[in-house]
Amino acid sequence: MIGKKYLNISEVSKLLQIEEHKIRYWDSIDPKTNKSRIDGISTKSKGGTRYFNKDNIKKLEKLKNILYDGDNHNYSIKLAEKILSSNNKMQIEKNQISSNNQQLNKVENIEQILNKMRLLLNNNSKK
Repeated sequence: MIGKKYLNISEVSKLLQIEEHKIRYWDSIDPKTNKSRIDGISTKSKGGTRYFNKDNIKKLEKLKNILYDGDNHNYSIKLAEKILSSNNKMQIEKNQISSNNQQLNKVENIEQILNKMRLLLNNNSKK
């Protein structure tokens, strides 16, 4: 993907070693629900041509790893979508926890500074 922001479906197919028809299926609308089978797999032009950026390719690679172990087919596409979305939710939760920990550390640092300032003020007032 060097130098290109987007790849077409044949380039992604070769890169990830996934047949084009499988990528199209994963990226298509389920007629029963009228929703995408898997959200966020491609970016489509006005003409309907699929293009894939780094995030799309990562998601396709994760999907491939979930659905296939070598030649063995592991899960249904519905289960794969749930796994992908739960991984995204877990990552969001981890980021929120990390952010909360950073804020807590900042508060603790401020409290330490305040305590040191109080000690300095007390020592200076006793002189």
